[in-house]
Formats: sequence, structure tokens, C-alpha cells
Amino acid sequence: MHCTLLHAVGLARADVDLDALLKDVRSYAQTVRPFILTFDRPAVSNMAVEISGWPGSPFAQIVEHLTQAMMRSGAAFTAAPSRYPHMSLAYTSDGAENVEAVSLKAALASIDRPLSGTVLADRLHLVEQWHDGAQIMWQSIAEVHLAGVTV
Repeated sequence: MHCTLLHAVGLARADVDLDALLKDVRSYAQTVRPFILTFDRPAVSNMAVEISGWPGSPFAQIVEHLTQAMMRSGAAFTAAPSRYPHMSLAYTSDGAENVEAVSLKAALASIDRPLSGTVLADRLHLVEQWHDGAQIMWQSIAEVHLAGVTV
């Protein structure tokens, strides 16, 4: 599972001074204590099936710092609009227009128990991501621990 903090659209690994970016992010990460995110029931939308999380405040602060760090890098990018705590469970692709969203929503509603859960947010991962229209893939570049986390 992952929770995207910043999806820098149009940016590749070669476009960024990774050493400078990671120095900036590591320095900031040492000021952020690990925190718990709680995720709710999955929701079906036009683009994905996702679960939203809370609290939004610590997440938003990290997103803001990462966005500023990317801007300081001088690399041109567009920040994707999904800047709230969420985990994507499935994305739409070719043929998604044939999916019966009402049936999916009814199936989720028929589960008679809580589906929420918690996740300890204690590290950040920098990845390079790409997709071919059917699959989203990524390659890990770096892992950055939050304050007080030992390897």
C-alpha cells in the first residue's frame, strides 16, 4: 500500500538534481514525527476506487513541503490534483465505461463490518512512476525516514 504525497506530472528522474532534492527532504523529514492515518471504506469514482484518509493536516504539511522542495529544484512539473490522504485500490483503464459502478457500490455497502484501518506513516519514498495505459509501475529511488525512526 502507498499513499501518494506528490505526483509530479511530467517529471523524470533525469530532470531533477536528486542529491539536492534528497538533502532538502531528509532535512525536513527530521522535523516530522511519525503519525497515524486512518482510512475509511472504499469509494467508487469515475477514475478509481480509493479510500480516503484522515487527519489531513500532517499529510498536507508534508505535501506542501515536498511541493516547495520540487519547486526549489527548478524542474518543471505539474502537481496532480490528488493532494489529500488517499490510497488508490484500482484505476480505470480501457473498458472501464462498461463497469457497473452501482453494483460495485452496492457490494461495498453489503459488507456488514467496518472496513477502516490505520497505517503508521513513518517514511517517505521517492519513486519514478510511469504507466502504459493498463498498468502503473514505479522504480524506487530513495527512502527517507521521519524523525526518530531507526532503520
